[in-house]
Amino acid sequence: MKSWQQLSFVNRFAKLPERFYHRQGVIPLADMQVSAWSPQAAQLLQLPAAAPADTLSLLLGETPWEGPEPLAMVYAGHQFGGYTPRLGDGRGLLLGEVQNDQGQVWDLHLKGAGPTPFSRQGDGRAVLRSCIREYLASEYMASLAIPTTRALCVLSSQQRVYRERPEPGAMLLRLAKTHIRFGHFEYFYYSKEHDALAQLANFVLEQLYPECLQQPDPLQAVFSTVVERTAVMVAGWQAYGFCHGVMNTDNFSMAGETFDYGPYAFMDDFVPDYVCNHSDTSGRYAFHRQPGVALWNLHALAESWRPLLPLEGLRAALAEFEPKLVAAYADRMRQRLGLQLDIEEDVELVQDWLQLLAANGTDFTLAFRHLALMEGAAPPAALRDLFVDQQALSRWCSRYWQRIQLEKAADNLRQQQMLAVNPLFQLRNYMAQQAIEAAEQGDMSVLTKLQQQLCHPFMALEGADQQTISWAKASPDWGKGIALSCSS
Repeated sequence: MKSWQQLSFVNRFAKLPERFYHRQGVIPLADMQVSAWSPQAAQLLQLPAAAPADTLSLLLGETPWEGPEPLAMVYAGHQFGGYTPRLGDGRGLLLGEVQNDQGQVWDLHLKGAGPTPFSRQGDGRAVLRSCIREYLASEYMASLAIPTTRALCVLSSQQRVYRERPEPGAMLLRLAKTHIRFGHFEYFYYSKEHDALAQLANFVLEQLYPECLQQPDPLQAVFSTVVERTAVMVAGWQAYGFCHGVMNTDNFSMAGETFDYGPYAFMDDFVPDYVCNHSDTSGRYAFHRQPGVALWNLHALAESWRPLLPLEGLRAALAEFEPKLVAAYADRMRQRLGLQLDIEEDVELVQDWLQLLAANGTDFTLAFRHLALMEGAAPPAALRDLFVDQQALSRWCSRYWQRIQLEKAADNLRQQQMLAVNPLFQLRNYMAQQAIEAAEQGDMSVLTKLQQQLCHPFMALEGADQQTISWAKASPDWGKGIALSCSS
């Protein structure tokens, strides 16, 4: 294990010209404390499983620390389809980039660190509610092996921040492979700073995708890789019922990681057109539209790369999005259904399963979990209890069981494999709200317990209490379909 002071900072982005950022320090809130710490994320930096005593003073700049070079990035973005020419880090700072002993480089980004020149009349702050939600979501997504940024810790304060109501202020330390977004390229393209555009593209090539340097056209290889990684990421979202809520181009990462958790949701009952963001009145970012929006965002990125690559190359890369998405989604769904063989008819089997879930308003996560319990053509009791149309379920299960017989794996092995990819515990909005309400009263125990269980979502941890056991059940009616705002 290392201490904070022993981390190896490389700070590659800070070596770029200052047209890419504004340098400034963290502006602390009053009476801050470390309220949550992820041992799993800490391991990526080889930090201890518990927060070191100097965490707060170092992150807030109160104790001298030579490593960080805090800065606010400038970028633009399409927000709900409309272009905003200058956004930037209005409340967060890239503290620096740390290289671990395995050679992996991680951005350290402190969200809620105070106003910057890009705050646009905002206060530069984050609230405890939103920091807790991002902390839980990113660590849960990692446990599902869906590409995501990580959340190392939450710093809370008693200082109030005003949103719809006064709320406790907070900061969140995020880890990411990069904080360069699609919107970075849009900013320099539309401002006609094409030399900076090329410089940024080469930075991404050399620092994020060095393997592409060996390709005949390295930048073409980078763009194609971003298309593929975005497709793989969104396939994971669709396979596990994740709704992003704000799929703006400034919220899409060049690393293909789930980025900037705002009004997200993991679906309770399966509703294909579910909209989790009540600000999204047109349903632009509805669950079933997410693949199409991701492709739209990639087209926006491609437009900004026109000075760098020929149009034919960009079009060829974009044409690969749908087949890459379909293949990655099929892989995920076969795993969730316990299927090893790749059979063309499986596409219809999956589609019919999802239509059955939608028609019955069935809990998305528990339906897959209970499906693993099948030991014959008849649906198990736990699965039947989730459905209204028992006959339709029985017909589908009979087809599914016939398909299972084509597999060579033993039935008990199939069950083990399914239980290892179909979570028992899902991050449901009402559960996050329970942790938030307790934390706002100064009780972090619910948050700690929930985070620990979500990092091991496929089985209850030893010694689980009654509250934890209740989290393995479907959401209560009042906790379903909660819509959230962008306010954080």
